Amino acid sequence: MMRGVFSAMMAAIVLAGAAMASPGPEERMEDPQLEARARVLYDQLRCVVCQSQSIDDSNAPLAADLRAVVRERLLAGDSNAEVKTYLQERYGDYVLMLPPVQGNTLALWLFPLIVLIGGGTAIVLFVRSQKRRGAGEAGMADDERAARLSDDEGLS
Repeated sequence: MMRGVFSAMMAAIVLAGAAMASPGPEERMEDPQLEARARVLYDQLRCVVCQSQSIDDSNAPLAADLRAVVRERLLAGDSNAEVKTYLQERYGDYVLMLPPVQGNTLALWLFPLIVLIGGGTAIVLFVRSQKRRGAGEAGMADDERAARLSDDEGLS
């Protein structure tokens, strides 16, 4: 009995996942080339109500509307670039998964590089300071080191 229930639950999960992974019949284009272009565009466009999800991955109603607009524009004969420009004019640069490099998005492109350089510099400075500290202690005479240890123990 438990195996039957478990099997039914697993089948329902697999079928639900398969249903979510592929678009419904109303979202498929008859022309396979246009469908392939639409799928590429779906991955390049962001759902503006979801956080960092493409319109292909999103189940939001707006994402479905954006997919419909992409299909309409492709059927009208627009190129991929024209479809993206059309949506970019209406929703701004945020609709693109990869924002263009321009003055107002330059910080988005440079921030990871700045963080990487800053972190690398901090690590190098830390390692150098540790080496200096170790070299300073290695240069002490044995009696100086013993005196320093006894002073440290007296403070505890």
